[in-house]
Amino acid sequence: MKVLIVNAGSSSLKYQLVDMDNEELIAKGQVERINIEGSNLKQKAPDGKVTVEYKEPIKDHVVATQLMLKALQESGVIKSMDEIGAVGHRVLHGGEEFCESCIITEEVKACIRKFIPLGPLHNPANLMGIEACEAVMPTTPQVAVFDTAFHQTMPPKAFMYGVPYEYYKEMGVRRYGFHGTSHRYVSKRVCEFLNIDPVGKKIIVCHLGNGSSLSAVVDGKCVDTSMGLTPLEGLLMGTRCGSCDPALVQFIANNKNMTPDQVLNMMNKESGLLGIAGEGTSDMRDIDSLADGGHERASLARNMLYYQLKKLIGSYIAAMNGVDVICFTAGIGENGPELREAVMSEFAWLGVKIDKEVNNCKGKEVVISTPDSKVTVCVIPTNEEIMIARDTKELVEKL
Repeated sequence: MKVLIVNAGSSSLKYQLVDMDNEELIAKGQVERINIEGSNLKQKAPDGKVTVEYKEPIKDHVVATQLMLKALQESGVIKSMDEIGAVGHRVLHGGEEFCESCIITEEVKACIRKFIPLGPLHNPANLMGIEACEAVMPTTPQVAVFDTAFHQTMPPKAFMYGVPYEYYKEMGVRRYGFHGTSHRYVSKRVCEFLNIDPVGKKIIVCHLGNGSSLSAVVDGKCVDTSMGLTPLEGLLMGTRCGSCDPALVQFIANNKNMTPDQVLNMMNKESGLLGIAGEGTSDMRDIDSLADGGHERASLARNMLYYQLKKLIGSYIAAMNGVDVICFTAGIGENGPELREAVMSEFAWLGVKIDKEVNNCKGKEVVISTPDSKVTVCVIPTNEEIMIARDTKELVEKL
């Protein structure tokens, strides 16, 4: 079965085509600037070579989907869209309704629409992608894979906030967590990689990229995660401030003559590494380069990230009463040996020992702890797309 994976944004559409007989990537592409001047599509082969490129007006997601299918056929990876057995859609927010992926129905779409207030930027775009594929491929099964689903196993003591309980019942105010598909993949894959049974194991997954989150996983199930009602909570990130005193919103709004919405926009898009370093970049590679060159604010930004990461890992060790495996993944986690060594060295008291030579790697599955380390530390490159494809194949085969 060939599965098409779609991740629709408000003005973009990313896609991959995967042959699920061998789980091999066939092609991947992206449509950018939908309904904006300069719209285009670029498709690549698995080796990164550009195979198809269109530069033409793309007025909406339906046209983008039509172009996507045209590109797949024009490049020769499929002869007709009938070869596509199913479409798997990444959906940001499923609230408490969805603890696993599901076949998309009108009822499922109604729920995705209901959670737009919780995911105002992503859920409308995800719906546009779903409905565009339905319009162009009306007989092809569609599957929704939710970023929030993996975290729905958290107990109330972990997901509730200390605000009046009726806000939870009336508005769904609680911790939801995000990056769930990545956390699910990595926590499962590391057990396969180490040849261990997830039952009885305590695992911490550090998904570190421009957006970052941690999860605590016991017996293969999430028991806590660092992002909250929105992806703003938790660790210092590329442009997000992470956790801070909520009264900051009012304080900054009053003193800078800003609305709460403007303050939250600043906290989401102008803060984090970008806001602390002050050099117009949120890229960790740039921050490292600046800090190594003696840039004081870049050094502060890096130290803040390391310190907060250490605190979160430590809190999850306490919450789980121990830890067996710590995993690093995503752009910074997979490609940041300096960060991994700096943070893990803080856990020498726990018996963590890092092999510096082995740790000097990027983007590959590897155990970076020494054989006598009391905790196994790994790098596991994430693969959210294959999780979406697997869920899609499994659900469609049950139809």
